[in-house]
Amino acid sequence: MVESIRKMWKIPELRRKIIYTFLMLLLYRLVSVIPAPGVDVNSINSDLKNLPLLDLVNMMTGNAFSQMTLMAMGITPYINASIIMQLLTIAIPALERLSKEEDGRQKINRITRYVTVGLAALQAIGLVRGLGGIDTARLGWLAYVLVGVSMAGGTALAMWIGERVTEKGVGNGVSLLIFVGIISNLFNGIVSGFSTAVTQGTTSGWVNVIGIIVTAIIMTVVVTFVELGERRIPLQISKQVKGRRVYGGQSTHMSLKVVSVGVLPLIFAYSFLAFPGTIAQLINPNGGFTMWWNRTMYTGSVWYMIVSALLIIAFTFFYSSISFDPKQQAEQLQQQGAVIPGQRGKNVRQYLQNIVGRLNLFAALFLAVLAAVPTLLLRLAGVSVPFAASSILIAVSVSLETIRTIQGEMSVRGIDMDMDNIGFM
Repeated sequence: MVESIRKMWKIPELRRKIIYTFLMLLLYRLVSVIPAPGVDVNSINSDLKNLPLLDLVNMMTGNAFSQMTLMAMGITPYINASIIMQLLTIAIPALERLSKEEDGRQKINRITRYVTVGLAALQAIGLVRGLGGIDTARLGWLAYVLVGVSMAGGTALAMWIGERVTEKGVGNGVSLLIFVGIISNLFNGIVSGFSTAVTQGTTSGWVNVIGIIVTAIIMTVVVTFVELGERRIPLQISKQVKGRRVYGGQSTHMSLKVVSVGVLPLIFAYSFLAFPGTIAQLINPNGGFTMWWNRTMYTGSVWYMIVSALLIIAFTFFYSSISFDPKQQAEQLQQQGAVIPGQRGKNVRQYLQNIVGRLNLFAALFLAVLAAVPTLLLRLAGVSVPFAASSILIAVSVSLETIRTIQGEMSVRGIDMDMDNIGFM
């Protein structure tokens, strides 16, 4: 590992990119501790533990939401806006035509930025007001303006940092911002576990700490193994004569990731399950539906695990259906003069659809089991794990993506970097 790091550091351009990325992430974390004006933090924290949807936001922002800082909304409005625009591009023909134009993607990205800022302001005002955290007694209506503008400004800054890191740094900037928040939560959870074990001095405390560390290691190894897995479909490129040159005539393959949907099904399922309870808690904390929901669908209950597993499976197939089109892929292969041995015509589309269906089934079951691991450990072994399955999956995915980016930078310059030396395989 030391040799690999030394090779990376010897390349001036790559060294500048790494330093730039580090400084931008440091800026993001520094802004994440600046309190937002017009917010009563104590009132927020007293109600936050009863709202599971906001736990997800808090996880992705590195506790910035519970502290009500300028980065309380973090990058989540940008993710939501991107998903909304992606779905609208499929549903609205005008946006679909725009996305296929030469500069259409830039226009959609510009619209996404505007939607992000507006969504951040609305979410900030709605959530903080629903939690009773806006200080209207002292500031009046100005408190709403301060909360909306400050937190929307924090999200805009986070979006700008993410884009700059993607352009001038190493890796995907938005993913790295989420990664930093998750790593901060993991570190705080482990440190808190150690502090509790030392303070109490009980065997159960140390067993819990050891269980957390062992679970994190095992989940990281398993997720890494699956994340690197791929299904290779053999391709035969037919010969094409253009002028005096002959192209093609070689064997290659098309790679499909085993878990191509990433962490989105987990996030969608968690958000979908947390939404009814959060809205009910904000509208009528003592209502009948709120009491029933908290009693039946709390995190760790049997019904919660069953429904979340079904939602993860459903969202896995749904997201895969909009991100991979077998018909379009078959047409692209035909245009490139590539054929799958033993498959012709319409069989190519059906062949790809069958393979993707089997991969999606494995991915859905894998994600469902992975999501249930922390709950099962708590119920069966009494080990309280301070992180969710989505945290490990996001952290591993972003780490591997960043390593691949660095590896690509070095390979362009004729320097090999084995991923085994970095410790990911």
